[in-house]
Amino acid sequence: MDITVKQTAKSWSLHCGNRSWPCAIGKNGTVHPDQKVEGDGKTPVGSWKVRSLLFRADRITQEERSSFIDNLVCSPLNQRDGWCDDPQDAYYNRPVIIPYDAGHELLWRDQENVYDLIIILGYNDDPVVKGKGSAIFLHIAKPGLTPTEGCIALARDHLLELLPLITDNSSLHVVIDGVQQD
Repeated sequence: MDITVKQTAKSWSLHCGNRSWPCAIGKNGTVHPDQKVEGDGKTPVGSWKVRSLLFRADRITQEERSSFIDNLVCSPLNQRDGWCDDPQDAYYNRPVIIPYDAGHELLWRDQENVYDLIIILGYNDDPVVKGKGSAIFLHIAKPGLTPTEGCIALARDHLLELLPLITDNSSLHVVIDGVQQD
């Protein structure tokens, strides 16, 4: 089943089937992929395939995993997982192992839970275009649904409700004014 992210009044919501949840997007709003720039804090509009799910096995219970583990390509995170966000690096917008010399995000976070569940989206990955944005994920929101650096984020319980509804054949559509901008 596909996922749609759209603006309703002054907030954003994520829809899947007949379900809907409030969500957070980039702190600087949305942007057409042609204008997306690494580090701009904007969520790209368009359609992005669900690639896989990464999860913290020490924070996501076996019972919680049982609701989605058969639907998606899933991998547990480990403390050395990272994601390259350096446009000059050969592994830009790809997973890397920490320590890593180029710029990267740590996926294993001890002080916050936003990356306890990470849906990898097919944004700027086939092919990767240097500088057009990296690490665009669907993940757990910070308290209060505060804006992200460009990802889409849901409350933990809402993301756990969504996961059984989707597969790695699903796509996430970010639309503005009810229109998909491809």
